Amino acid sequence: MARHYDTLFIGGEWIAPSSADRLTITSAATEDVIGSVPEGKKADADKAVAAARQAFEDPKGWAHWEPAQRADALERLAAELDKRAEDTARTIASQNGIPVTVTAATESFFPAATLRYYAGLIRELPVEISHASPFGNQTRVRREPIGVVLAIAPWNFPQSLSATKIAPALAAGATVVLKPSPETPLDSYIFAEAVVAAGLPAGVFNLVPGGTEVSEYLVSHPGVDKVGFTGSTAVGRSIAVAAAKLLRPVTLELGGKSAAIFLDDADLNLATIGEQLFLSTLVGNGQTCFISTRILAPRSRYSEIVDTIAGFASHLKVGDPLDPTTQIGPMVSRVQRDRVEGYIAQGKSSARLVTGGGRPVGFDKGWYVEPTIFADVDNRSAIGAEEIFGPVLSIIEYEDVDDAIRIANDSQYGLAGTVWTTDHDRGLEVARRMQTGSVGVNAYLPDFSSPFGGVKSSGIGREFGPQGLEAYVQYKSIYNG
Repeated sequence: MARHYDTLFIGGEWIAPSSADRLTITSAATEDVIGSVPEGKKADADKAVAAARQAFEDPKGWAHWEPAQRADALERLAAELDKRAEDTARTIASQNGIPVTVTAATESFFPAATLRYYAGLIRELPVEISHASPFGNQTRVRREPIGVVLAIAPWNFPQSLSATKIAPALAAGATVVLKPSPETPLDSYIFAEAVVAAGLPAGVFNLVPGGTEVSEYLVSHPGVDKVGFTGSTAVGRSIAVAAAKLLRPVTLELGGKSAAIFLDDADLNLATIGEQLFLSTLVGNGQTCFISTRILAPRSRYSEIVDTIAGFASHLKVGDPLDPTTQIGPMVSRVQRDRVEGYIAQGKSSARLVTGGGRPVGFDKGWYVEPTIFADVDNRSAIGAEEIFGPVLSIIEYEDVDDAIRIANDSQYGLAGTVWTTDHDRGLEVARRMQTGSVGVNAYLPDFSSPFGGVKSSGIGREFGPQGLEAYVQYKSIYNG
């Protein structure tokens, strides 16, 4: 059943938008309309920032609550999200085409778990500590919330990647304006409904759906103190430029072209590694920033690895994202499918197509692309170097471990990566030499208690872990005479 919302959530109330313009959301699988929301404009953004500012500056408000009181509220919000878990998973799967089994394991789990993690963290951390200064006096150091936070979420994992900003910001005592992706705004309304049910104070969380115009306006808004963004590197660069002009801190989690280094002793038994290989390389229909889309294979086992990866990909079930047996669903939109198919066309002229490369048979509607594997890929070609964001893997040959690490590091990106080996210590040694923000050995799964983020063109700053909380606090030193 389609969901149509007529209001924005600002200042703790559902209010009428300033414009009659709307965002229409279609199913990635059927192309049918599944909902619509108001398209926020500059006037709506102003109201949201003003509400967040008022809530932040209230001398008895959120920023001044005891950490334990805020923690209690975050745990209530987590409980309300749990009640809506199934609805959230199905809504997101319908919007972006990512299989419901994946959205149930991520979008229905990570946001609540992240809220509970930061609730626990702020219960333990002191707001103020004192120490003896070199001058014989005492200095007090206070942790204070950064202010009004603009959180901009992408369409691939909209709830989880909103939570990486909302949870630590609220835990720190900041207030939030969320700008969801125009492709996937419906689940943000479910989140807002949970905020209401949890009893968070008015203005602590505000929701303004919209497109590029309202995003750019909010990023440069004088009432915003911090921007947290997940999305493409190109957009991240534009946000960084705008923030630099305002001397505004940003956290940017951007694109990736991560490498999976298969060492010469890697286990290639799909019965053993198949599940983790899928989660590390093709989860989310390939629409996942951290997946290892460059497969680096040693010359001594190159043909064997090509055959293994091709067999693995060709047997994945493509289908309706709401079908619990589906492993690969459609791309989020026609535009994204066209982009992926453009890269596949380039790959056919520069590398060897092993499997896939077209649209799956039997799908007359929806933005489907077959899981596609290319071998004999040049690391600096388009399909070897650029983020495709679809179910396309590139296999690259290497000579020895030093060569593998050189190829893995020869990238503008550095978000994640994996190492595949039966020698765990050897895997750790290789992982330490990879220029990237995170690495998995024989598996990959972000851990919300540990920092996550990228180097080079994959971003600035870290989310998750204590470091994620640090991004939303500022320090004040008080010197005693």
